[in-house]
Amino acid sequence: MIDYSKTIAFPFAIATLIFFQLPNTLAQSPPNVILIITDDQGYGDLGFHGNPHVQTPVLDKLARESLRLNQFYVSPVCAPTRASMMTGRYSLRTGVRDTYNGGAIMAPEEVTIAEMLKNAGYRTGIYGKWHLGDNYPSRPQDQGFDESLIHLAGGMGQPGDFTTYFQMDSSYFDPVLWRNGEQKAYNGYCSDIFTDGAIEFLAVDSDQPFFLYLSFNAPHTPLQVPDAYYEKYKGIDPSSGFEGDERPFAEMSEKDKEDARKVYGMVTNIDDNVGRLLAQLDEQGLSENTIVIFMTDNGPQQRRYNAGMRGLKGNVFRGGIRVPFLIRWPSVLERDREIDTALAHIDILPTLAEICEASLPEDRIIDGKSFYPLLKGESNKDFDERPLFFYWSRKYPELYNNIAWQKGRYKLVGRTGYNAPIEAFELYDIQADEFELNDLVKGHLPLAKEMKKELDHMLQELLSSPHFSEPPRIVIGTEHENPVFLNRNDAGGQRGIWTQEEVHGTWKVAIREGRYKLRFKFIQPIQGRGKMLLEANHQIYQTETIEMDGDILEMGEVYFTDMETDLIPHFEIGGKQIFPLWVEMEKH
Repeated sequence: MIDYSKTIAFPFAIATLIFFQLPNTLAQSPPNVILIITDDQGYGDLGFHGNPHVQTPVLDKLARESLRLNQFYVSPVCAPTRASMMTGRYSLRTGVRDTYNGGAIMAPEEVTIAEMLKNAGYRTGIYGKWHLGDNYPSRPQDQGFDESLIHLAGGMGQPGDFTTYFQMDSSYFDPVLWRNGEQKAYNGYCSDIFTDGAIEFLAVDSDQPFFLYLSFNAPHTPLQVPDAYYEKYKGIDPSSGFEGDERPFAEMSEKDKEDARKVYGMVTNIDDNVGRLLAQLDEQGLSENTIVIFMTDNGPQQRRYNAGMRGLKGNVFRGGIRVPFLIRWPSVLERDREIDTALAHIDILPTLAEICEASLPEDRIIDGKSFYPLLKGESNKDFDERPLFFYWSRKYPELYNNIAWQKGRYKLVGRTGYNAPIEAFELYDIQADEFELNDLVKGHLPLAKEMKKELDHMLQELLSSPHFSEPPRIVIGTEHENPVFLNRNDAGGQRGIWTQEEVHGTWKVAIREGRYKLRFKFIQPIQGRGKMLLEANHQIYQTETIEMDGDILEMGEVYFTDMETDLIPHFEIGGKQIFPLWVEMEKH
């Protein structure tokens, strides 16, 4: 036993030890992570980026408190961006190739940020847009999220999000959403509702660190905004205020201007909601050891101020793929500093893995690299000549349409045909020509040929990925999800399948043996005599001729064997084949 009476130095020594160890303990405790992403908010839709019209005081302040990644890139459209961000892999490796056409389902074998951090002891939650699969086994709750409050498909009011689709011009208000896989009605505006859920997640009393993914569906179309926010902008001219600015500025139609007013209202609402979230962090004393990331998923969909950059959403020019990226971690990272290294969505997962001391999957290619050393002010030559691949075309990649290979200061762009000569490509020095206006290809043919060779190699590697060549299937008839709703966003078949009635459509599914009750919902009521036909491999089910007078049809006692199949339903009437909006399959 120690005789404390014989040392007066002991209390001082203990106090000194605590004093010097406490900061290190705090610094070594796992940081919380909040990842905020908005939908179709462009680089120019922030006051901090020189927009004289949009009011974003919270995000502007966050930018001043953060490290700003000035050359941060994503995919041209949303689902590919989210797949790459969640996995650290190019989206084609994950099975995600489009925003619908059945191409926005991520393979369940992929390891997400949520799964990685959950395995490291984090609790996890998503609020807002997922867009990587609406059915088992690709839902958020199947991919690492403890709590989820989401809409379906790529956007509220879209045909894939059938619980809000029929609300049409009010789909962002008082919606039916999906809470942990169950439908639930909410009151209010969608961005407010998702933020309310995120704040409730923060308020949970827990000793675990957390990963919160707040994924706003705004300002994606349909452009629906609360009146109070629209009133802030209804009198402005979004094309004014740029006199003397030498950066390119696209001419705006009257519709573009009205769209911008609505977008700015939606963005200001997001700004207020981010403010509420950050205030909750402060109130709970969590701000110092919480990493807050703010980014967007691609460029703007409509013409408006975009810092002079060429291109919009869907385009591989910088206007479609360069986005804001702010990262704040007060207890560790320097504030108000800029990093000009080219970084991308694929780098987020490996960066968080290093920061949070989580294990990266070792059985697959991780395309991204950790940029944590850059955040700490260290040099990292790994990024100097690291190439980045960009593409997007509807349904499947096309040679060589809307595709790019960026390496160092040069960027090769393809907007041509599969057999085009190298002279038909475009080459830009994005360091000297940030607006991508001066095509250098004819003067740099050897460089262009070498870059195209590298592009071809990467593209062939991605197209041979198992999850691309064997797309993930929706699994039907398990205890994890019953009934299953098959929606239009995940339907394949004819290119661009959306709200058409006379269209050939299919769902890629894996059905477990059993008897099922099926309900088919049609976009418009069907009137007249016809037959319902359902094809699943060699099993064909056809009803007798029935009299239809409505938009719902039921088939009961349908028996399926175990199978992987393309499920093909349609109603035959008067020489037409009507494809349903959604199919509900319930196993008895």
